[in-house]
Amino acid sequence: MAWNEPGNNDKDPWNPDKNRTDGGRPNDGREKDSNGSDPWGRQTGGNDQSPPDLDEAFRKLMGMLGVKKGRKGGSGGGGDSGFSGKFGGSLIAIVLIALLGLWAASGVYQVDQQERGVVLRLGKYHETVMPGLHWNAPLVDSVSKVNVTKVRSHDHKALMLTVDDNIVDVSVSVQYSVENPKDFLLNVRDPEESLAQATESALRHVVGSSEMDQILTEGRELLATEVKARLQDYNNAYGTGLLISKVNVENTQAPTQVQEAFDDVIKAKEDELRVRNEAESYANGIIPEARGKAQRIREEAEAYRSEIVARASGQADRFDRLYREYVKAPDVTRRRLYIETMESVYKDTNKVVVDTEDGNNMMYLPLDQLMKNQASGSKVDVRSLDSNSIGTITDQVIDELRKRQGSTVNRQGRN
Repeated sequence: MAWNEPGNNDKDPWNPDKNRTDGGRPNDGREKDSNGSDPWGRQTGGNDQSPPDLDEAFRKLMGMLGVKKGRKGGSGGGGDSGFSGKFGGSLIAIVLIALLGLWAASGVYQVDQQERGVVLRLGKYHETVMPGLHWNAPLVDSVSKVNVTKVRSHDHKALMLTVDDNIVDVSVSVQYSVENPKDFLLNVRDPEESLAQATESALRHVVGSSEMDQILTEGRELLATEVKARLQDYNNAYGTGLLISKVNVENTQAPTQVQEAFDDVIKAKEDELRVRNEAESYANGIIPEARGKAQRIREEAEAYRSEIVARASGQADRFDRLYREYVKAPDVTRRRLYIETMESVYKDTNKVVVDTEDGNNMMYLPLDQLMKNQASGSKVDVRSLDSNSIGTITDQVIDELRKRQGSTVNRQGRN
């Protein structure tokens, strides 16, 4: 039954004091009215509903949290005071545990593969951690991550004075990485600024000990190598923890005020180098050819010498053999020598003029006419005859000479 329906005696469940019949005497919750109901308006039976009991719900919550109700004091509020003290202490413990968990969780961190972690404990270097998952106490340890694989670059450009009192404009690019994370963070306040100053010092030292022509032309590689070595020495002395990987000489030129004159000088040197290369190329082409010709002439001379020596040796050997045959048969040998000599003389001619002894006329022998006795009747070139044919003709010539000589003697005898 609702509290405002007829027959409920105008009882207000939300205002128990209005429904009380004891003149307003305080009730500690143990007394009941004449109808057997709670004087605070809470029904002990029936289907009527009352508002929730907040104290009871709070006590159940404390019981679930493991907080037991303390012993009641002399007054009605003594138990609530002990209960509040217990609840306050537990709540503080819970809060402290939660804060401790958050503090511990905030100390977990991860170092990537390309990084190294430098740990400072109360501001003092403690250790360097490798890649992976780590924990350090927050507010006690501080961790600084440094990338040790990244290649960084620093560009530098300045006017330099060379050893021969010339000014050149040099620009270089320095590539470097972090080698020692501890030194990089703790030894020097600004390592990159120290690197810039060290680059300036190393470059001026190397350029100041070199000539301008060498820097502007073929000396750039040597300049880069010397600057890299000196720059690494400077960084090691400073303790910056940097590793110089490469130094590139981007540009070397004269100041803009005299650039045109230097360009002309450079062009002249390039022309000189080009002409020198052409001369060397020509020399490389002509020298092997001359050496080849010299070798060929040398080999031809060697062959000629060998041929002459062999021919002379053969003739000497032939003479020795001929002499031995001459000793055995002088007439036959002389006749044979005579025939061979005439053969060698007549083989290249077709006409012969003979001056006979004891006569005052000369004989003309047409050798080409003598060859007309060939069966074909055609004219034969003497130069194409073989040794047998020449020998036959020689015999005919000798016979003809003997006949003419005999006829001449007979005529002189008759006279």
